[in-house]
Amino acid sequence: MKMFRTATLAAAAIMVAGAAFAAPLKLKPANPQPSGLKSGLAVEYVYPLDVKSLNQARRYLKEARPGTPLKGLDYRDTAPGDKTLTSKQAEHVVAGIKGFVKFDSPGTYTVEFLTNDGLDARIGGQEVGYFDGRQTCRETPAVEVEVPQAGWYPLDITYFQRVGTSCLLMRAGKGSPDWMPDSAFGY
Repeated sequence: MKMFRTATLAAAAIMVAGAAFAAPLKLKPANPQPSGLKSGLAVEYVYPLDVKSLNQARRYLKEARPGTPLKGLDYRDTAPGDKTLTSKQAEHVVAGIKGFVKFDSPGTYTVEFLTNDGLDARIGGQEVGYFDGRQTCRETPAVEVEVPQAGWYPLDITYFQRVGTSCLLMRAGKGSPDWMPDSAFGY
């Protein structure tokens, strides 16, 4: 039994070390680059009786309706009863968010999100933020991405909020991430 535990711990350490030295995810810029974008992000909402997972959220999004566009991704933790994002209610909200995010220069960026509750965020074809469950406003694991050129990158997010408070924020930067300004988003 002791040998099994030692082997399991060694395998886990190798996996963690491999992840720490993994190459950054290479993002694909929008091709062609969009022009004439509106500021913010397009969003569709649906209000199920309950939602506990991203799989449920994706199924519900088939019935979503357009909502008031988001200004960006800086929706700080709400007080109980405050509406989620730009939706019509505080709880039991599923959002499909689409648009573009702009990186001003090429290089390696660290990207992370804060979310309450579930999140599947993809930029330039890569998963850059993920949490499948319910939680208070917390960070997703930071992800390193390679931005091959300055410009717009497709952004696609599935998000759900179950009960209580809500939040959805994005940080990115070369080195340590910083809050993304609303001007970095378009649709």
